[in-house]
Amino acid sequence: MRPGEPPIEIVQADLDDPRQARAVLELLDEFAREPVSGGSALHASVRENLIPGLRRHPTTLVLLAREGGTYIGMAVCFIGFSTFYARPLINIHDLTVLQEHRGKGVGRRLLGAVERRARDLDCCKVTLEVREDNEGARRLYADEGFRGQSSVDEVRYLYMQKTLL
Repeated sequence: MRPGEPPIEIVQADLDDPRQARAVLELLDEFAREPVSGGSALHASVRENLIPGLRRHPTTLVLLAREGGTYIGMAVCFIGFSTFYARPLINIHDLTVLQEHRGKGVGRRLLGAVERRARDLDCCKVTLEVREDNEGARRLYADEGFRGQSSVDEVRYLYMQKTLL
């Protein structure tokens, strides 16, 4: 946090709160428009169905970062289960911070909040995948202890995890 800036707060999203639901849609739409996410806005059907779908999905966990009254980042996660550890895990499906708020440690704070939630749930690990060409995100994840290997499809991704044992 820079001097004079309001503190960054991480909250678990209440998808029944219209303001927070709108923030999830807006943050995801901004993320989708970035070149590393495909470079196009969310399709109208996705915008219409995302929040109801997240509400219905039994393991949804969405964390929002806000500075003052403005939502500036989020982590969309799902709780899964590791058969090899016989314990739950959290998969980070999307992690994004608005471009103008990067470099403030928001992504790091979101990752820390996900890890705390994972530990509270006695998870064995936190997993994610990242495009191989997304160097900034890869650096952040590596700095935070995530390790992984390459896999190939149309775009190269890294499957990464941070073991919490």
